Amino acid sequence: MEAIVLAGGLGTRLRSVVSEVPKCMAPVAGRPFLAYLLDALAAKERVDRVILSVGYLREQVIAWAEAHRADYPFRLDFAVEEQPLGTGGGIRLALQACRSEDVLVLNGDTFFDFDPDRLAARDGAVVLALKPMTHFDRYGTVELDRHGSVTAFREKKACRAGLINAGVYLIRPSRLDLQGLPEKFSFEQDVLAPLAGSGRLAGVREDGYFIDIGIPSDYILAQLHWGPWDTLLLDRDGLVNQLRPGDYVKSWDEFIFRPEFLKAIPEWTRRFRHIFLVTNQRGVGKGLMSREDLDDIHERMLRKICQVGGSIEAIYCCTATDEGDPRRKPQTGMWQEILRDHPDVRPETAVMVGDSDSDMQFARNAGIAGLKLNWT
Repeated sequence: MEAIVLAGGLGTRLRSVVSEVPKCMAPVAGRPFLAYLLDALAAKERVDRVILSVGYLREQVIAWAEAHRADYPFRLDFAVEEQPLGTGGGIRLALQACRSEDVLVLNGDTFFDFDPDRLAARDGAVVLALKPMTHFDRYGTVELDRHGSVTAFREKKACRAGLINAGVYLIRPSRLDLQGLPEKFSFEQDVLAPLAGSGRLAGVREDGYFIDIGIPSDYILAQLHWGPWDTLLLDRDGLVNQLRPGDYVKSWDEFIFRPEFLKAIPEWTRRFRHIFLVTNQRGVGKGLMSREDLDDIHERMLRKICQVGGSIEAIYCCTATDEGDPRRKPQTGMWQEILRDHPDVRPETAVMVGDSDSDMQFARNAGIAGLKLNWT
């Protein structure tokens, strides 16, 4: 089996955190995102050749791939777009160099842990790997009939649950004619959408890990997935629950979970040895709520987190109003308490995730890694 990786993405939406690199070369835990895609292909042991479809800043991709050829069991080749061809044009160009009956195609800015054997077992000119998701609005949905044939693509909109196109395709070149299309075209809009309902486009539901680093918040999530840490410190307001501008969350009725957090916490729980909540709660110190109110919020919060498959080991909070209080972030009193209570925690394997500059200053003061995560 051969594979094509679309490695020429511009990364426009990532430029606030990563600039001057193609999306596939965005550094994740010290390595290009492309490295994790190739690692996964190597682990599947079905692929003997990978063609990198390159365009934007292609010199960076080619130089890295040439330097790391020996790291992979398959042959690495390149299909070079001299000008942007769109996803369809890039795939068609790379397919011209393919000889296999089954060719995998992967987006260079998306990681999906899928089973190629399950895709190869399905009939169709194209077989899509589909990821089930809940509470999302970034992706359109894919409709399947009871035989697993794709019947329709739905536009992006707020959706409670559905299957999304995960950016992984198995293409059978002998059964898919792309020659009549213009030089530049969209594979999704100009090929997949017209095939829906024809019986020639199939879909396979896969439940593996999925991340699309196309926006800064998901890029940070990728850092957490592949980073070298085993201890996770979390801020609360703005990360776990929605902020109340100019006010405090004073009761459970005012506590509204961030849906992105509820989706992330089960994976974080599997990934990290320790997860701690580290939060300033000045509303208690100001007398706007009692400590009992705060404890009730946290008890209910932990119960809900447990229900979705997550866990937070301990909560450290500072209710002082004095900015100089040694326990109040960005001072490190709460970090010192974590070290006292959990002797196996080490600064070099701990990371603080929060949504404010104060959280990042806390991380610097504590001598640990810090990642600023603003949900979008």
